Amino acid sequence: MDVFSSLALGFSVALQPINLLACFFGVFIGTLVGVLPGIGPVSAMALLLPVTLAGTPEAGIIMMAGIYYGSMYGGSTTSILVNIPGEAASVVTCLDGHEMAKRGRAGPALGMAALSSFFAGTISILLLMLVAPSLARFAVAFGPPEYFSLMVLGLTVLSFLTHGSMAKAMIMACIGIVLGLIGIDGISGTPRMTFDRLELVDGIGLVPVVMGLFGIAEILSNLEKSVERKVISARIGSLWPTTEDWIRSKWAIVRGTVLGFFLGILPGGGAVISSFASYAIERKMSKAPQEFGKGAIEGVAGPEAANNAAAGGAFIPLMTLGIPPNVVMALLLGAFIIHGLQPGPLLITQNPNVFWGIVASMYIGNIMLLILNMPLIGMWVQVLRVPYNVLFPLITVFCIVGVFASGNSVFDILVMIVFGVFGYLCRKFGYEPAPLVLAFVLGPMLENNLRKSLILSQGDFGIFVTRPISAVCLLFAIAILLAVLMPSLARKREVIAQDQS
Repeated sequence: MDVFSSLALGFSVALQPINLLACFFGVFIGTLVGVLPGIGPVSAMALLLPVTLAGTPEAGIIMMAGIYYGSMYGGSTTSILVNIPGEAASVVTCLDGHEMAKRGRAGPALGMAALSSFFAGTISILLLMLVAPSLARFAVAFGPPEYFSLMVLGLTVLSFLTHGSMAKAMIMACIGIVLGLIGIDGISGTPRMTFDRLELVDGIGLVPVVMGLFGIAEILSNLEKSVERKVISARIGSLWPTTEDWIRSKWAIVRGTVLGFFLGILPGGGAVISSFASYAIERKMSKAPQEFGKGAIEGVAGPEAANNAAAGGAFIPLMTLGIPPNVVMALLLGAFIIHGLQPGPLLITQNPNVFWGIVASMYIGNIMLLILNMPLIGMWVQVLRVPYNVLFPLITVFCIVGVFASGNSVFDILVMIVFGVFGYLCRKFGYEPAPLVLAFVLGPMLENNLRKSLILSQGDFGIFVTRPISAVCLLFAIAILLAVLMPSLARKREVIAQDQS
């Protein structure tokens, strides 16, 4: 099946009424989540994961994907108009976007953010469509040792790039792995760490864990902050950038797209790092670097292109290797597994309607997002005025209903509350929850591939270093761990961490 016939299959799936509706709801909620500070795509996807269980796998995953890349669009609105990033990847947009708004150029800033996001999102989907099938054919050669080593590398890179102490990140990853082992042993079939509780035989559910860590904990954290929102009250005016704006921004958009896409593929890379890297590159390459931070439109165009391209790039390791490069993709992996699908090299051949349906829906979703973000900007400005004392109780109720609906169990609500308090305390003491969630999702696969490898080698650990791909992944993981001991690299990591926090 060639690319064009595969894409035709994808559009035949994506254009089904139920999938179109799922795509619209996904990008609409994603934009809303991006606009509202303090929620973020992870929290929204955690909240809505139970909703996706009612429909088909295609509709559920299309909706989840739409929330992710939709939030990248919406985050710029808050950054430009309020100087508060709607989500982490839009932090850089505050620097020049809000300065443009204060100078009466909010319209061109919002327009450039939406149009550069559309361009980058479309190109990243095109690259995803071209790169993923080739990588999947290569990944068929992966066996248990390669998968184990690749997961170790992914967890190590994510721990290296999370803000705060790497030791704390590794502790959280270890906790996640242990939590993932609760329940029935996948190889021997015996229960482990269930403490004679029938509710734990099937393990701890992903939905209550992530809703607690990111939904409840986020609300508890925000309740003790007094965030003042001053929305730009001046008339926004025309959203279309001027010819000079386009001339100054065209190469920033191209560079941001390419950089964001490839950084999005890397474990732990993602939208946050790509947007900061794009801003740094544009400032260094600019003929007038002194304008950055004072309203340079390249400072809006480049980072917004980068974070949207990174969202597309992040789907490649998930779809082709079954390895989530960040916590958002870990939630998507959980959604795949809950629906009985296993992302990886065989997804494209065994479930082409799912893979190509998601790709085609991303094309449609990008067009929907352009429509939502250009003409409806006035509506999003009004959304920014919703008080938190109305918003947070609604989110709490939604969390409780969603968790109960996912498993019809009061025990799941208790799990969510426990992890909500745990997540809040983690934030207070500088422990990042992202490595825990990623390790929780990868833990069972990590253990299964380790044990399968040792069964194949009759207990010989040398299998991990005698196979080239496995050995290279482990060498990179060891190099990253040793790099923390080097003062120069440790300082660079701290700079990256401060940028993300």
